[in-house]
Amino acid sequence: MLALIEQHLDSFSPAERRVADWVLAHPDEARSLTLAELAQTCGTSQPTIIRFCRHVGLAGFREFGLKLTEALSRPHNLVHRAVREGDSPAAVSEKVFDSAVQALMQQRKALREIDIERAVKLMAAARQIVFVGFGSSGHVADDARHKFFRLGIPCSAMTNSPGVRQLASIAVESDLFVMISNSGRWEALAEAARLVTERGAHVIAITNPASELARFSSVVLASGEHDETSVYTPMNSRIAQLVILDVLQVALALELGDAAVTNLRRTKQALTGDLST
Repeated sequence: MLALIEQHLDSFSPAERRVADWVLAHPDEARSLTLAELAQTCGTSQPTIIRFCRHVGLAGFREFGLKLTEALSRPHNLVHRAVREGDSPAAVSEKVFDSAVQALMQQRKALREIDIERAVKLMAAARQIVFVGFGSSGHVADDARHKFFRLGIPCSAMTNSPGVRQLASIAVESDLFVMISNSGRWEALAEAARLVTERGAHVIAITNPASELARFSSVVLASGEHDETSVYTPMNSRIAQLVILDVLQVALALELGDAAVTNLRRTKQALTGDLST
């Protein structure tokens, strides 16, 4: 959380910067203050505090307090939130599986059927689909490219900021960008999404609905922050992203009907060299 605030220092307004500087200097005090107390201490208003929270991708002050407390709590183990030093392999297996299942159940509750339907309609009408992700989400983007192109829609995966910006700047209305970010805090992603929408194309974001990326997206598929990525390697969040994309791929195949079935069959046959049917 503190590293995230430092990352945004140059983009805060003067009033927000006062809040950021005070929180960075007094993190233990900050997590125990109410909204009104923090505003008074920083010499600013309560709406400024809320804007500060949203600037770093949080839903509001309550989430700020939770994230700050979590960040200041020393983790028992840097490998996985649920695992403790001395756990047996059997215990590790049980805890990692249980954690992943819980994250998927939470993710299922967060998704709205109407958003899935809108996303599938945009995909079915797209000239091409560009899957975008940085860091660990980049691997998810590349996995999606591998799944979706077999339905017969041209697909690509972009995992670096310069490439995404350039492609966004020449997007046409029938292009579709699927941007994947657990937090939605990558400024380059939000900027690329803005460029895409200005060009008349569409963005589907798998991200935090309170983020800047979500603001520039046609459809937002809410993805909760299942991992504290400043401490842990993303595991549950990556699994949730992959399952969301599996849902979209299967739903899109059904939407496309016989054409998708034919393409799936032909791509399978291509692996064996048999394209006779």
